[in-house]
Amino acid sequence: MTTTAQAVEHAITSRRATRAFLPNPVDPALLRRLLEVASRAPSGTNMQPWRLRVIGPQARERLESALIAALDSGEMPAEEEYRYYPQTFREPYLSRRRKVGWDLYGLLGVTKGDTAGMKRQSAANLRFFGAPVALMLTVDRDLEIGSWLDLGMFVQSLLIAAEGHGLQSCPQAIFARFHPVVRHELAIPDSEVVICGIAIGHADPQAPQNSLVAEREPVEGFTTWLD
Repeated sequence: MTTTAQAVEHAITSRRATRAFLPNPVDPALLRRLLEVASRAPSGTNMQPWRLRVIGPQARERLESALIAALDSGEMPAEEEYRYYPQTFREPYLSRRRKVGWDLYGLLGVTKGDTAGMKRQSAANLRFFGAPVALMLTVDRDLEIGSWLDLGMFVQSLLIAAEGHGLQSCPQAIFARFHPVVRHELAIPDSEVVICGIAIGHADPQAPQNSLVAEREPVEGFTTWLD
């Protein structure tokens, strides 16, 4: 018999960044339940700063068309919406980043210097990897870093809740790079920061990219035990 602890651990450890989905729809009632569960994520003084948009078919078609047009144009926004990554990577973060990137590209048959292959993957990313559920997360611009931490806990809670219900997911920072397009197509006011998208659905078991399991450091690699 599976205990509660085992079920929770399985949902956490089995979660992967899924990058190819089946077209099978997700019951709207289930999606609403997942959002209700995720809303129990902790937040300082119960601010609950997360904002979320569920992108319907018509809005999604407009958004994806505009995003692919922006990708094809090669024109990136002059300013980042926010800085997710450091300006200069150092060890050990550089090696970890390179490892997971080339492991993914290797599964996709994309070799070093294959700009067309990399662009195809970016396009798939901007199309939510074909997932039936497409979400966009924002936070009010005047809030501080604590609210961003709260938003991160909300996102993790949503991903784990989805996994527990047999759904897979992928949090997607790429949309923050195209924030002017996202803002325009989804009517997001300047008072909100475009944080990320989330794709949710059923993973395509035949897609090689879904076999990727990113490595994790052992506990001793990130923990200091103090007597």
